[in-house]
Amino acid sequence: MTATVIALFLAGAVAATIVLRGMATSLAKPVLDRENHRGRHLPTAVGLCLVVAVVAVEGARSVLDPETTVDRLVVLIAVAGFGFLGLLDDLAGDGGDRGLRGHVRAAVTGRLTTGFVKLAAGGALGLAIASTAPGGVVRTILDGALIALAANLANLFDRAPGRTLKWSLLACVPLAIVAAGDAASTALAPVAGAALALLPGDVRERFMLGDTGANALGGALGVGAFLALGPDARTAVAAALLALTLLSEVISFSRIIDAVPPLRLLDRVGRLR
Repeated sequence: MTATVIALFLAGAVAATIVLRGMATSLAKPVLDRENHRGRHLPTAVGLCLVVAVVAVEGARSVLDPETTVDRLVVLIAVAGFGFLGLLDDLAGDGGDRGLRGHVRAAVTGRLTTGFVKLAAGGALGLAIASTAPGGVVRTILDGALIALAANLANLFDRAPGRTLKWSLLACVPLAIVAAGDAASTALAPVAGAALALLPGDVRERFMLGDTGANALGGALGVGAFLALGPDARTAVAAALLALTLLSEVISFSRIIDAVPPLRLLDRVGRLR
């Protein structure tokens, strides 16, 4: 099983590298041009390469191993589904309404922002994935919230070059340990490999991951926790993710990271001065 996980990890990395190079012309089109925190114009939504890479790896894997597991399917659905919702926000979002309160406030007045659509549809997608496991209505709601909140939190972290990818790859480590030898580890391996392949370009400000990549990666990690952890652990993780989401409404994660030396060091590793 370990050899399979390593092979799938490398396959994800290679696939993402090939897609990134092959889509260079498409990603350079004006519709994806955005200004980053430094005022530089970069292509956004490059996380789409992660989505395409994972789909390609799973497609090829299905030919070699026709017995597709539920774990692989739900991870693939999460990557594609949350990636699509993120792409919608990357292409059509205006950035005028920020945070949970801003999107809900706009919805109350009858105006649906792409951010609200992403939150609502992401919650529904999380519930649909969670319903694949037995446990009753309450369990499904808690697990659906875990998946949707993980996708949203990854997006909230995407405020500095490489930050979402770094923290997501770190989160893969305990999940890989818990899921060692399980089908969940092989389902997440291509996602982690693709994320690692995109890290150098994102952290060096050659492109931006965008909501497309952040949501897809966060959703995959949420599904990984759903597959690998027991009920009590999943409830605790969902509560922690909810607390962090609510905390983001009143304080900037960037401010917290800058105030804690180890977090600041990790955040700045590899970044341009």
